[in-house]
Amino acid sequence: MEWMSDEAYCELTGLSMASIDDLVENEKLTVIVQDGIRMINPSHGAVSTVIPQKLAELSARNTQELVVQPDFIEKTIGTIINLHEKVLDAKDETLESVRMENQFLKDALTSLQELYDEDRNTIATLTEQLKLSQQEVEFMRRKYKLMWNKTIEEHAEK
Repeated sequence: MEWMSDEAYCELTGLSMASIDDLVENEKLTVIVQDGIRMINPSHGAVSTVIPQKLAELSARNTQELVVQPDFIEKTIGTIINLHEKVLDAKDETLESVRMENQFLKDALTSLQELYDEDRNTIATLTEQLKLSQQEVEFMRRKYKLMWNKTIEEHAEK
């Protein structure tokens, strides 16, 4: 348990010496006297007494100082309504922008699908032409083989 002097406790809590004296008289704080100096235990009574008392002082001070005029309230409400309208306008603009972007992306996907279909048809056509060319090459190879074999046989007979 750490003890501190009146002055240190005043600095820690922000209370006046008179407030601390009242708390000591009401036995809300634990104190001892050492060498003629009053020492306070800051861990006892701080939460239950000092903080609520300080908050009460602050709120009493603030309620006396804070007087809100009707014009201020009207201006504040008007400002809030204007900001709300601006937020709604920005939301509408954002939604429209997203809709336009979505339409653009949809059109792009449709275009890509059409290109894909055209490419698929082109590939099918080229594959068919390749098959026909391979058949033609195979036919020509057999034809030349037969011709050369016949030529070799005729030459061998002579």
